[in-house]
This record gives sequence, C-alpha cells and structure tokens, in this order.
Amino acid sequence: MLVIPLLDSRPGGIEAAYNHAWRLFQGGYLTMSEQEAESGFKKYQVSDPAWAAKFRLLEAESMLFRGMYEDALAVSAAYHGSGASNDVVEKLAIEAVALTRQQHVQAAYERLTQAEAICKNSAFPACGDELAAHAIFALKQGLPENARQFFLQALAFARTQRNDWLQASSHVNLGYTAMQVDHYDEAVDWSRVACQEAAASGFENLAQNAAGNLGWAYFKLGDHDRALEQFLSAERSAERLGNVRYQLKWLSTAGYVYRDSGEWERAAQSYREALDLARQINSREDTLIALEDLASITADTGNLNDASNYIHEIRAIENDETRPDTTLVLTMGKLAMARNQYAQAEAYFRSIQSDLGSLITDKLSAGFELAELSEAQNNTSAAERLYKATLAQYEAARAQLKSEESQLPFGTNAAQIYDRYIQLLVREKKTQAALAVADQSRAQTLEQSVEEPAARKSARSAAPSPQQIALRTNSTLLFYWLGESQSYLWAITPAKTAFFTLPPRREIADRIARYNKALLDLHDPLVAANADGQALYQELVAPAAPMLRPDSSVIVLADGALNQLDFETLLAPGPSPYSRDSSDSNGQLHYLLDDFTFSSAPSLSMLAMAKPAAERGQRILLLGNPVSADADFPPLPMFGYEMTRIESHFAAAQMSVVAGPQATPAAYAASDPHRFTYIHFVSHAVASRTSPLDSAIILSNPAGADDAYKLYAREIIRHPIDAKLVTISACYGSGTRAYAGEGLVGLSWAFLRAGAQRVIGALWEVSDESTPRLMDTLYQGLANGESPAAALRDAKLSLLHSQTKFRLPYYWAPFQLYGRR
Repeated sequence: MLVIPLLDSRPGGIEAAYNHAWRLFQGGYLTMSEQEAESGFKKYQVSDPAWAAKFRLLEAESMLFRGMYEDALAVSAAYHGSGASNDVVEKLAIEAVALTRQQHVQAAYERLTQAEAICKNSAFPACGDELAAHAIFALKQGLPENARQFFLQALAFARTQRNDWLQASSHVNLGYTAMQVDHYDEAVDWSRVACQEAAASGFENLAQNAAGNLGWAYFKLGDHDRALEQFLSAERSAERLGNVRYQLKWLSTAGYVYRDSGEWERAAQSYREALDLARQINSREDTLIALEDLASITADTGNLNDASNYIHEIRAIENDETRPDTTLVLTMGKLAMARNQYAQAEAYFRSIQSDLGSLITDKLSAGFELAELSEAQNNTSAAERLYKATLAQYEAARAQLKSEESQLPFGTNAAQIYDRYIQLLVREKKTQAALAVADQSRAQTLEQSVEEPAARKSARSAAPSPQQIALRTNSTLLFYWLGESQSYLWAITPAKTAFFTLPPRREIADRIARYNKALLDLHDPLVAANADGQALYQELVAPAAPMLRPDSSVIVLADGALNQLDFETLLAPGPSPYSRDSSDSNGQLHYLLDDFTFSSAPSLSMLAMAKPAAERGQRILLLGNPVSADADFPPLPMFGYEMTRIESHFAAAQMSVVAGPQATPAAYAASDPHRFTYIHFVSHAVASRTSPLDSAIILSNPAGADDAYKLYAREIIRHPIDAKLVTISACYGSGTRAYAGEGLVGLSWAFLRAGAQRVIGALWEVSDESTPRLMDTLYQGLANGESPAAALRDAKLSLLHSQTKFRLPYYWAPFQLYGRR
C-alpha cells in the first residue's frame, strides 16, 4: 500500500511531498502522481510559487506519459514559474514531445530550438530531457539514425549526471530506435538491459515499456511465442499501473501475433479495445494506429467496405503534416488490388519498396503483395522475378543478424513468401524448381557451422542433383513441404524423382497431434487400428511406396509439424515381415519400422555438402549419472546401469568416462570433445520451448552455483566437434520448438550445429526402464559395424518384438536419428 504524506508549508515538507509524487511517476503510477502534483500546485501556488511551478510541470509530464497530449499542453501553458532555466527547458521538452505526438511539426521544432539554445552552454538536469525530446522528434520525422545519436547523447548525459531514470529510459528508447532500422537483435540487447535496470530501480512503467519493446523485437524476428508472452505481460502491467496509453499499445501488438496466427477475430477484438482506450484518453496518434490496424485486418479478411470506412475515418483525422504510415499504405494497396485497381495497388506497394525509411518486414510484405499482384494479372514470369527479389531481400536482412537466437525465428518472416512461390512453380509444372526453392529455405542457421558464407554459396551452386544425393547416400529421400492450401512430397531415388500433392498443412498437423497423443497415452495403435496412424501412412508414405525397397534406407526431410512425427510408428497395410504373436488388427497392419531404416536430414544442400568421415579409432566420451543438484532432477538407478552396459562394448583404452560429481558442464568442455568418435550423455535434460537454446543437459553441480549444473544448448554450440554420433539419452533431446526452415531446435540441433555428423535425441519423455536396453543393443550394433541408423533400428525392433510392454511405441519411438550425412 502506498502511503501519501500530509502536505505542509515547511520547505522540507514541500520537497518531501514533491519527491513522493516524483517517485510515484517513476514507479509508473501516473494517475496518482498527476493527482498529487495537481494537489501540490493548488496548495502552494500562493505560499511558494517556485515549488508550485515544479508541481505543475510534474502534472504535465504525468499527463504526457499517459498519452493525454492536449491536457499536458494545457497544463504546461498554464505554467508560471520563476524563469529558472532548468524549469524552462523541462517545460519546452514536455511541450515538444506532446506537439510531436500530435504531429504539429513546426510548433514542436520551435520548442526544441528554444530548449537547445538554453542548454548550449549549460548542463542543467533537464537538458537530458531536451536531448530525449529531440530524439523523439527525429523518430517522428523518419530520421532514426539522428534519433539514435540523440538518445546516445542522453544516455551519456545521464551517466554523467548519475540520473538512473534518464539512463533506463534512454536504454528503452535505444531499443525502440534499433527496431526502426531493422537492427532487431540489437533491439533485444538494449531492451533486456532496460528491463533489468528499470526493474532494479522500481521504474515499473519503464519496465513494462521495455518488456513490450522486447516483445516487439521478438515479433519482428518472427518469434511470435516470445513476443506474445512479453506483450501480454506488459499489457497487464500497464493496466495495473493505470497507464492506458501503453495498455492499448500492447493490446494492439498482441493483436499482430493473433493475426499472423490466423486468429482473425481475436486480433480484431484487440484492435477494437485499443481504439476504445485511445478515444478514452483522446490520443489522436493512438486512435490513428488502431484505425489503421482495423483497416488492415478487415482488408485481409475481405471486408472491403469496412476497410474503406476505416480509411475514410483516418483521412478525416489526419492533417497535412502527417507522414503516411506504412501499414495504411499497405492496406490501401491491398484494397485497390481486391477491387482490380492494379495500377493504383502497384503504386502503393512500390512506394513502400522505394522508401528508405521502410522496415525490412514492411518491404517484404510489399514485395510479396507485388508478386501476388502479378499473379492476379496472370503475369507469372513477373511474379517469379518478384518472389526471387523479395526472398533476396529477406536473405540479405537475415545475414545482418548477429546471433543464432535472432536468426532462428527470422524464417517466419519469409514462410508465406516461400509457400506462395512454391505453389506458383507447382502450378507452372516446374516441380524441380519448386524443390530447389523449398530446400533454399531449409537449415539456413544450422548450415553456418559447415562453411563460411562464400563457401556455402559456392557449394550450393555446385551441389549435385537430388538423385545424385540419393545415390551417394544409398537412400530414398522423402522431401516434404507443408503448405497453407496444399502440401507436397518429392520422392527421390538414384533413378528418378516423383512429385505428389498432399493435404493442407493444418489437416496434417491436426492428425499428427492426435496420433502423438495416442502414443503418449500408452495406447497400442496397432491393436486399435488407429485411424490417424493409417491415414498418415496413406497421405505421407503410400504415394511413394512403389519407390521404396524392403529394408532400404529412407531419409526424411521434414517440414513443420512433420518434425514431431516418428514415421516408423505409421501403420502400413499387410502383415509384418517379422514373425510375431499378433492379435494386432488380425495381422492386417504393421508398423513402418518393420519395413525401412529411417533417419532425418535438415536439407538437401547439407547432404550434398557432406564430406566423407575421417578414418579414426572408435573413441567414446561417456558422460552422465550425475549427482542430483536439483530436486526436480532426482538420481535414477538405471543411469549407472546404462553407463555400465555401454562401457561393455568398448576397450578401456577407447573410453573416457566422466560420472558422478565429476560429470559437470565444465568437464564436457575440458574433455576436448572434438577428438571423440562417439559422445553419449546419460542424464536428465530439459527443453525450453520459449528459448530453445536454453535447453540443457542436467549434470552435476561443482560448487553449488545457480545453474552451474546445466550444459546449455548455446554452450554446446561453442565447442566444435566431429563425432560420428552424439546420443542424448534423456527426455526431449530433440527439442519442443520447431522454427520455419530449421525444424526442431534444441539439444540435437545444437550438437549438429557444433559439427556432429549424427545425433540421437528424443521427441518426448523416455523410460528409465527401457532406455538402457535400447542403448545396449544400439552399441552392440555399432560394435558389429552397423551404421548408426541401422543400429538404432535394430535396437527399436528388439523392443517392438519383445512381447513385453516395451513393444508399445511410447518406449521405442521417441528416439530419432538426425544427420547431416
């Protein structure tokens, strides 16, 4: 509970009252700070005009942060201070920002010029606010680099003045500004710092602003899950603080996530709520944004009359100084295209493409719409050129991102472009070209661990044909593309490539979700003749069945939800080729595991670039059976048994065994993992859906430090390896989050990124009872000279045909083999 002190006429009492109101402002309780400031002004306007003037400015600044620009200007205009330079600068800065927000450019510029003249030769505390106001003005003028320089000056000024408030707010604004020039990973860094600083100082309003900006950076990177989490958190915080302006802002941004997820009504509801709140505080700027969002979504959903009405309403509010918003221009282009006004639509879209101030995501949208426009006019050659050019823009933007964490989700921004381009090529019967474009979208981040960019580009251009890759790998390749309206399969053997059309993405994904639920619920799909298991076989494999030889190797190049499906569990017609006691569907069905040896690959290009494995001794790093460092990860008796069984397949000179308290993340790094043929972990693991590179193998804690027992995926990437096989004998080693083009990202992906040739990871929780048996058989097969894929299949077959409970897919199906060779 906030305690509000009694105001009195003593100087100390006045200052204490003002400081209390100021702390309320910093904490984000803007309505309360405004009320206290107004009360202080009224109480002291006669007895102490100087302090009354300070209360008046704080009242105006509280209104400014609430988005009440007209009110802030009115209160500031009523300011009658002592003429102290600091207060005058603060007044001018408040008015400049309010006028900028209302798009009164000339009036705002005049205030800034006056404030700058006062600060030119002096360092009044309010001069930091003048620098920030200048930056906000530059942003509104479409000059983000100028804004960045002003915010950096404000940050330096804050550090000199030891002004924690100005420092935290400068970090917030630098994060926002970085997004205006497409530096989204930089925006993440600034915003994270701002969140930490604001939270530590109790600046709750700045903290929610920074959280929302962090969400916006994630959204632009294509990471919608993390974006929505930040938006909703910021919106709840703003509502609790009573900050309507930011509440409506984060409502709108959450709507963008809903829209991109196809939740149209939920998105529209967010925009309508934002519009109501914008009108409630009489914010012209926010009203325009909400109307633009509503115009955009109604145009996208085909409600052209509603879209036109919103645009007319926007036009009625705008003034001559208004710089056209990209969202509005894009919407007007879509509206014109829907009405067959092609020349007008093209002009709108090209204006975005040519605008140097347009964000890359807006340029990608405009390029996509131009390609769609060409298709609408039956100009397929122009559409192809535009799709290629837009994807080149995307790839150039992606190349500018610094970290894997930023690169991984960025593919979401191009997913629809790739999909429509592939659909166009298929309609034109250019199925081989469509396959090449589909593969172009795959494993772009993972591939960076193989070669430098120039070498990768050269290798791609000189890559063998898909049929040559099938010959080199002695496999049939099943390459999938899950599309919005249609999905596709390319079945590739050394002799030929066949093309098949499949159901839409959503239909396949829903069926996979149902089937996986049946597996995880310990059902026996074979006995139940599970309809989804049969249908998935008929849809995904049966078209290519004539091209598959019994007991042959099949490499699946999955897409989307297919990354979470074990193809070996699909129900094929006919009896099993293995003898078995079968009450299972009267012998009329069998698991596909009985027929083929399956593995997964990230892309054709990575298979093409794979180099022959170096000949070396069979050395294994066996690390696990750690001391429990967390009650959530208890010791399991079978950990030790599994390690003992694996040791039995190697000579002592071939092994480096790190167990018990010595099995730490530091021990893995110190072991020089690059020198091992096999690396095997026996432990618990955790998979992070929100931040997959925070997935971790749980090991021993050497010093009791927080999280020192976790070997994170991001740390794994930093230690290059060339292992023939890495095995993560733990739950969810494959990860739980699939990114467009990259597949599941987690521990398995991290080891491939570090250079592993193949990795075994689990799609779901693994059984402490069955896993040691499976791993024992796996290493027996490897010792006998089998390939990792064949050895894993034999290990699974031993459970499937064991006539024990381990025959259920729940026990043998989670382990998947991922390889780049």
